Amino acid sequence: MIPPDSAKYLAVREAIAAPLRNSGYGYIETPGFENVELFARGVGESTDIVTKEMYAFETKGGDQLALRPEGTASVLRAALEANLHKSGNLPVKLWYSGSYYRYERPQKGRYRHFSQVGAEALGVEDPAVDAELIILADQAYRSLGLSNFRILLNSLGDKECRPVYRSALQDFLGALDLDEDTRRRAGINPLRVLDDKRESVQRQLTGAPLLRDYLCDGCKAYHEEVRDLLTEAGVAFEDDPKLVRGLDYYTRTTFEFVHDGLGSQSAVGGGGRYDGLSEMIGGPALPSVGWALGVDRTVLALEAEGVELDLPSTTSVYAVPLGEEARRLLFAKVTELRKAGIAADFSFGGKGLKGAMKNANRSGARYALVAGERDLAEGVVQLKDMESGEQSPIAVTELLTELKSRLG
Repeated sequence: MIPPDSAKYLAVREAIAAPLRNSGYGYIETPGFENVELFARGVGESTDIVTKEMYAFETKGGDQLALRPEGTASVLRAALEANLHKSGNLPVKLWYSGSYYRYERPQKGRYRHFSQVGAEALGVEDPAVDAELIILADQAYRSLGLSNFRILLNSLGDKECRPVYRSALQDFLGALDLDEDTRRRAGINPLRVLDDKRESVQRQLTGAPLLRDYLCDGCKAYHEEVRDLLTEAGVAFEDDPKLVRGLDYYTRTTFEFVHDGLGSQSAVGGGGRYDGLSEMIGGPALPSVGWALGVDRTVLALEAEGVELDLPSTTSVYAVPLGEEARRLLFAKVTELRKAGIAADFSFGGKGLKGAMKNANRSGARYALVAGERDLAEGVVQLKDMESGEQSPIAVTELLTELKSRLG
């Protein structure tokens, strides 16, 4: 990721993070690698992420480590080790941004190295927290100018009602013509088969039992409250009874953000509730919910909609010295402008006027400062408006005040 495209990625990260910071979420940063066991136990041994896509290696000391394929398990592990859940202020609200790694066939929107911004709310079982996170993600996407995305919503039940559904689904899958690997996954976690994107599998799943028909009263009431809160907040969503996220730890609320302009890789983000994950990785009971939004996929979604982000220029003022005395003066002035919060750059390398002005154009600067021996003798600097081409002398002592006025 290199300039100028990298500016879009930074803007997307900031847009996603802004509503989180305004809603009580604190920033957390975790290592780029973790013990393999954390993901095997948390993400799920039957998932493609663990069985096929995880970059695992052994250290010189014999430890089995893996590059992180997702963020939730790492964040929860770090929060538990730091005893954040014992602070008395629940939920513990955390957000993060970073790089993640999965060994899969690279294609547009699906990379072996990808970036995400994520959010987790730990320690509270409350439909309002689930709704809050979905609303914040919706707010982030809309602040970027996206409009053609959809929110898919489902409930995966809990430890009371899901086993009944699991048994019914396994009976259904047992009668299908599935390959050996798919049958193995059906035996470990049959819900994973519903997430199989192959047409040969999806065609056979017509008529499969739906989890919503097996939800207990508690899960039904919980899900209805999430739906009501989203509706009251004006956030549109679609009920998708077949939605199953690719990680084994989800319970109850699960959701996905999809953009139809991205083809087969339509998901731009998603998440859900994971009330049992803490116990799965050796912690106490700690009901939690969270999501991760793909930065790369979001940039592709913006491009698909033709949305041009209003990115501030990296340089507002570009200084062009003509001669050694002007070089020293303008270098000092550039430093002064930067200290005052004005983005300024300098023509390095002793270029002539023509070459330096080409650089000023490439920089995207609104104004150029040009000074030669005659200007210095008169105590002025030539201030050129790079949009209109107009140029006027400005007293050296008034330069900072003048630029502040012009740049607002």
